[in-house]
Parts: sequence; structure tokens; C-alpha cells
Amino acid sequence: MKKNKNAELISKTFFRLLPIQILLALVSSVNGAISGIFGSNFVGASVMSAIGLYVPISMFLMAASMVFAGGSQILCGKHMGKNDPEKTQDIFKLSLLTVIGFSVVTCIILLLSVFTNLTRVFASDPVTRDTLNKYILGQVIGILPLMLGQLLPAYLSIENQSGRTTISGIVCILVNALANLLFVVVLKMSAFGLALASSAGMWALLCVQAAYFLSGKSFFKIKHKASDWRGSLDIIKIGYPGALSNIYQAIRAVILNAIIIQFVGTVGLSSSAASESILRLFWAIPYGMIVVSRMLMSISIGEEDRKSLADVMRVAMYKCVPLMCCVSAIIILCAVPFTRLFYRDPADPVYGMTVNAFRIIPLCMPLSIICMHFSCYAQASGKQFLVHLLSLLDGVVCVAGFSALLVPALEMDGVYISYILNGIVCAIAIVAYSWVVRKQFPRNMEELMVIPDDFGVSENERIDISVKNLDEVMIVSQQVIDFCKSHGIDEYRGYLSGLFLEEMAANVVEHGFKKDKKSHTVDIRVIHKQDDIILRIKDDCIPFDPAERLEIFDPKDKMKNEGIRMVYKGAKDIRYQNILGLNVLTICI
Repeated sequence: MKKNKNAELISKTFFRLLPIQILLALVSSVNGAISGIFGSNFVGASVMSAIGLYVPISMFLMAASMVFAGGSQILCGKHMGKNDPEKTQDIFKLSLLTVIGFSVVTCIILLLSVFTNLTRVFASDPVTRDTLNKYILGQVIGILPLMLGQLLPAYLSIENQSGRTTISGIVCILVNALANLLFVVVLKMSAFGLALASSAGMWALLCVQAAYFLSGKSFFKIKHKASDWRGSLDIIKIGYPGALSNIYQAIRAVILNAIIIQFVGTVGLSSSAASESILRLFWAIPYGMIVVSRMLMSISIGEEDRKSLADVMRVAMYKCVPLMCCVSAIIILCAVPFTRLFYRDPADPVYGMTVNAFRIIPLCMPLSIICMHFSCYAQASGKQFLVHLLSLLDGVVCVAGFSALLVPALEMDGVYISYILNGIVCAIAIVAYSWVVRKQFPRNMEELMVIPDDFGVSENERIDISVKNLDEVMIVSQQVIDFCKSHGIDEYRGYLSGLFLEEMAANVVEHGFKKDKKSHTVDIRVIHKQDDIILRIKDDCIPFDPAERLEIFDPKDKMKNEGIRMVYKGAKDIRYQNILGLNVLTICI
């Protein structure tokens, strides 16, 4: 038997969910790379400038999707952590309606901007502006599926339907590539064809995702009963801090474009657009990490589980940062091959600029993991000042400020170096924030995260143990009885606590562990709270609701399922949830 194995289960869950979220983040990135390759090879360098000018709009849409997806994820996680399925359902409905409304309004604004020539704000040159207008018209068609396609995967993960997200991503990429062949290569539709192909891929993605929720098999359903529309405001209120960085990045993109045009010229924009289209593929990895961390952190906050909350951050720091170091090294080694996807003449200035982009920018990626995860934690825990501080520094101040200082002398290399300096400043700001708030230098992860002392129950009021076999279950049962006795719980309830834990944990070991060939553990948490004993049993076996077992067997047959019957009869309250593929059984005695 091993204590404090909670981090192991969190790590397994994290990396089980991560590939799906990376794939989802990859969809828009792959679409961008495909558009860049088709654009540079079949349309010309002019369309690359238009794609670069569209970046601020794309960042704004991404920021908005993060508001809705992040806000609804956090609210759902907290409600699920509190075992409140009704409010979880209501958030699902409100998030869908809010996203649809936002998408319609955005499409109208963009169409008006094109037809009234307001896009001259982005491009003063008539030829470039005309190309940008055509590109926007094609993108407008895909805004609704883009926004919904970023929202639904969080609910699919909760439904344990992550495989559908994988399929939707693959379908999207294939449809986009085929549509580019048709619209750009065959029909010669230029910038409009590039954007239209991307929109077609997004509609394919949405159709695959939405099919599950329309099948009637899903837990999440749009109910016709009236909803409290203040929930939409809660989604936005909770979600917008996490999107602040993207909003600032959209502003930063406008500033950088102006700096690049002034000191480098449109060749700098072409280089930036080319490198960005490939680097976005790799940025999908940290973006996927953030989505998983947000879900796990939100559930931990809902459960008031300070240890799990800190363990999620430990996984990010001790496993995700080294992983991104390896990814960065791969990008740097492949700088020349990546550049040749777009530009083939080494004598062309844009060639050298693009190679340097692939050699310098990746160095900031490991540092970005630190900033992104602390921003995510601050958002989920309501630390608004830290959210705003990191969003402002990471989003616009550092990169734009350092670029303004370095670009006149170093040209595009100044922009690339500013990303590295940005990561260093943000890491220092995180440590400084903890130092100032706690009035001492942080010595461990909980202190660095500034987790409040009154969050959750203290170590004296809980025990955390993981077991892997029946012998360990028996030992834990006695530990629970001793724990109850030491906290003044009467002998009868102390005995029931040990007995109930033994019955339910043994049931998981005997049945759940044998359903597949994977290695499993049962994570057990016992809490003394307000004279109640709360048992939480969590495992990563196949979904199993004990209440359903009671319904399957004839209640008159006293010999079948006797242990589960005993627990349900004697407990004060029992609740089961399957959260992100984990069985979570909570028993109050």
C-alpha cells in the first residue's frame, strides 16, 4: 500500500485526456498550415500578407471561444465537484445559446466591415485590402461551427466520448485539404477559396461532434424548461479572464504588424505568417494541456481538494515543461525543412527571416507552460489580479514593448527574441506575486500557487491513500476506523465507515480491475467535516454506478448484491459521478 499516490492518478488522467485536446487544438492550426501551404504555392505571396492581416480577427475569435469554453468548463467542473447535475445541464444549454448568439452577431459585423470597406483599418493598400476582404468572406461562413466546435469537446470529454472528438478533427482536416484542392487548385478561387475550404472543414467537424448530442444518448441535453439567463453572464464573467491573454494578443498582433511594416516591410509579414502557420501546430500541445488542466483544476476546486489542485500544477511543471523542451528542440532542428515548405530561395530575405523564426521562437515554449498554467489556475480560483497581470504582460506589454526596442536594430530577430524575454518576465512575475501576497519566498507548490489556508480541509482532518489489491483494502479499512476514533466519531459510525469503505473499494478491486489488462489504482480520501465522515472513492476503471446494480437485481433476492444494499441502506448520502473517465463515489456517514 502506498500513500500519497493521488498525483499518479491525476497524471494518468491528464495524459489520457491530453491527446484528444491537442488534436482539437490542432484542427485550426492544421487548417492554417494547409491554407499557408496552398496559398504560398498556388496563389502567391500576396495572400500570405492577407492571412497575416487576418490574424488579429482570428485571435479575437479564439479569445471569445476561450471565454465560452473556459467559463462553461469551470462552472461545470465546480457543479460536478459538488454533485449538482441539474446546474451542470443548465450551463450546457446556456453555453450553446450564448455561443450561437455571439457567432451570428460577429458574422454580421464582419460582413458590414467588408461591404462598407472598414477593413482599411487593417490594410490601406487597395490590392491587399481586396484580398483580405475575399478572405474574410470565406471565413465568415465557418465562424459558427468554429465557435461551437471549440465548446462541445469539453462536454464530450465529460461524457467519456473523446474518441468522437478525435474523429471530428480528422474529418475536418481531410475535408479542408480536399476543399483546398477543389477551390484553390482546380477552381482558382484564390483567397476566398482558401477561407471557404477552412470553413467547410469546420462544418464537417461540427456535424460529427453534434451528432452525439442529437442521438438522444448523451447525458447533456437541451431541456425546454426556462433557464436563469444570469448563468450566461456567469459563463462570461468566469471565462473572460482566461481569454484576456488572447484579447491582448490580438491587440499585440495589430501593434506588431505596424512595427514590422514600418521597420521591415511586407516581407516581414510574409515571414511571420509562414512561421506562425507551422508553429501553431506545435502550440496546440500547450493549448491542449491548458484545457485538461482547467477541467481537473475546476473539479478539484469544486471538491475543495487542495492536494489534487496542487498535484495538477505539479504535473504541469514537472512533466509538461520537460515535454515542451523536447518539442522545442525538434522545431529548431527542423527550421530549414519547415521554411522550404513556403520559400525555396535562400537568397530571398524572407527565407532567412523564416529560418530564424523557427530557431528562436521555440525557446519560449517551455516558459509559456508556466505562465499559461498559472493563468488557468488564477482564472479557476478567482485570483483576478494575477489573471490580469499575466494576461497584460504575456499578451501585449512584454512582446510589443521589447519588439519596439529591438526591431529597429535587429529587424525580425528582435520580434522573435521578445517572445523569450516575455516568458522570463512572466515567470518572475509569478514568483513575485506569491512572495508579495504571502510575505515570504515560496518554498513549495502550494505556497507558489497561494492556495488559501482555509481552502478545503486541513491535513489533520483527512487521510489520502491509494490501494491496488484486496489486502491493502483491509488495512485501509482499519485505518479509517482508527481515524474516526481519533476525531471523536462514535464507535458505531466509525465501524460503518470502515465497513462501507472495505465493501465499495473491494468491489472495485474485484470487478473493475479485471475488466481490462490495464494497471489501476483506487484513490481513497476520508474527510472529517462538521461531525460527518465523508468517504470519496475514485478509480479509473470502466464506468460503474452502484445504484444501477441495485436496479438490475430483484430487490427481493437478499443474497445478491448484499454489500451494496447494506451501504445504500446505512449511509446518510451516496452520490456517484463519472467525471472525465473517472468513477467518483462519495459516501457521507
